[in-house]
Amino acid sequence: MKQHTVIESPYGPLTLVADDGALCGLYMTEQRHRPPEETFGDRDDTPFGETEEQLAAYFAGELKEFSLELRLYGTPFQRSVWEQLCRIPYGETRSYGELAEALGNPAASRAVGLANGKNPIGIIVPCHRVVGANGSLTGYGGGLDRKQRLLNFERGTSLF
Repeated sequence: MKQHTVIESPYGPLTLVADDGALCGLYMTEQRHRPPEETFGDRDDTPFGETEEQLAAYFAGELKEFSLELRLYGTPFQRSVWEQLCRIPYGETRSYGELAEALGNPAASRAVGLANGKNPIGIIVPCHRVVGANGSLTGYGGGLDRKQRLLNFERGTSLF
């Protein structure tokens, strides 16, 4: 059974979605690949207490790694990319090519980019930490401005 709530953040409202109590979505406003609202289930704050606490600690600069029960829906390849994203340390970045290499398929950087773009749990599964081969900012479902702000925040060069 899916449930959702909306919380405020320094990056605008975040919609949290849970399926049987496990977080399965974190979406920003105007996010590319954001599912329709009717798929989020009933509005209910109950299953999100720990998620809200950890996000508040993250935004306060007190939490560097999330420890939440996640339910990632996607293809096996997408899930393997999302697992690699969770291995990128706070404040660091990796290129799409580096992620493809880590998956054992150096030629799959484009497929990694597509999977990265479909990440259903932004911020917590840190797709914002992926950059182009030359370090440039490339696509981000939440917008390049938010991506830059998240990276600056994690690097300690900006509050938000």
